[in-house]
Amino acid sequence: AGTPEKQVRMRANQIWQWVYFWGVRDFADMTNLSKDYRALLADSFVIALPEVISRHVSADGTRKYLVRIAGGHEVETVYIPEEDRGTLCVSSQVGCTLTCSFCHTGTQKLVRNLTAAEIVGQIMLARDDLGEWPEPGKGSGETGPRLLSNIVLMGMGEPLYNFEAVRDAMKIAMDGEGIALSRRRITLSTSGVVPEIARTAEEIGCMLAVSFHATTDEVRNKLVPINRRWNIAELLDALRAYPKLSNSERITFEYVILKGVNDIDDDARRLVNLIRGIPAKINLIPFNEWPGAPYERSDWARIEAFADIVHKAGYASPIRTPRGEDIMAACGQLKSATERARKSRAEIAAEAGLS
Repeated sequence: AGTPEKQVRMRANQIWQWVYFWGVRDFADMTNLSKDYRALLADSFVIALPEVISRHVSADGTRKYLVRIAGGHEVETVYIPEEDRGTLCVSSQVGCTLTCSFCHTGTQKLVRNLTAAEIVGQIMLARDDLGEWPEPGKGSGETGPRLLSNIVLMGMGEPLYNFEAVRDAMKIAMDGEGIALSRRRITLSTSGVVPEIARTAEEIGCMLAVSFHATTDEVRNKLVPINRRWNIAELLDALRAYPKLSNSERITFEYVILKGVNDIDDDARRLVNLIRGIPAKINLIPFNEWPGAPYERSDWARIEAFADIVHKAGYASPIRTPRGEDIMAACGQLKSATERARKSRAEIAAEAGLS
C-alpha cells in the first residue's frame, strides 16, 4: 500500500520477465527485487504450472503430455518436432461442445473452459520439458533456433468458445518481454464460430485456420454440426474480411479426407471455387482412425488426386503427414482418459446421422 504507481509498474514488469521470459518459479531467485519484497511475494502468491501426469514420446519424436488442471480434470498437449520448426498443439477446453463426427475429442462432453493460466501453462511446461528457457544474460533467440517455435490452438476444445482466456494467454505468448513468439507463429483453429472471427483479428491478430472439411452444407452439417448455425456462405464472408483486419497473410483451410464422404474430384473443384479470392493454403489431413470411428481414411491415390486438383488451381495443398499416431496424438485423436465416457460405435454413428 502507498507504493507510487511508477514503482508498481516497474515491479510488475520485473516479475513478468522473471516468470514468462526466464521461466523462474521461485520468488527467491528474482534477484533484482529486494529480499523483503521477495519474502512478501512468497507469502502471498504461488507460481504453479498444471501437473504433467504422463509423457509419451512417439517413434517420430512427437511428445504427448497428459496434463492435470484444477478440479482433477485432464487435457492433452502435443509437441511436434519438424526440421524447420517445433510446434506445440495446445488445448483450450476440457472436452468439447462441438460433436464433429470424425473427431475423437468431440465424443467426450465439455467439462469446462481452461483459464488463461492453464493455457499458457501448457506452453511453459513444454518449454520446461525441452529445457528451453534462455540462459541468464542471453536473449531468447541467441542460442539458435527455438525448439518450441510455433503454437497451434488445435488441441482439445473450440478456442473461440473460450475467447477471453485464449486471447489473454496468447498475449503472454506474443509479448516481447514474455515468451516472445511472433503473432505469425501462432495459429488459432476454429470450426467456424462466425461472430468471434472478426474479434480474433482485432484482439489477437494471429494466423487463422478453419476446420472446413466439406464443400456442401449438407455434408458439412453432418461432419461439423456448428455449420447448422453458421453455414458455409456465412463462414466464408467472415473469412474474406479476416486477412485485412488482422494483417495475416493467408488463412489455412483444414480438410480431413474421409473415404466416400468428401474425397471425390468434384469436392476438390468445389473447394477451389468456394475459396476463390481468399488468400489461402489448404491442409489436407488423412483421417486418423480411432476406436469406434464411423469413417475410414481415403486411399492414398485418392488423396493425391484431390491434392493435385487443388494444387493446379494455384493453392498450396500439403498433405499433412500423420504424426504421433502410435501414441494417439494425431489430429482428432486427443481424448483424456478421465473424461472418456466411452460412446458405442452405434451412438457415434447416430449422432453423425449415419445410422
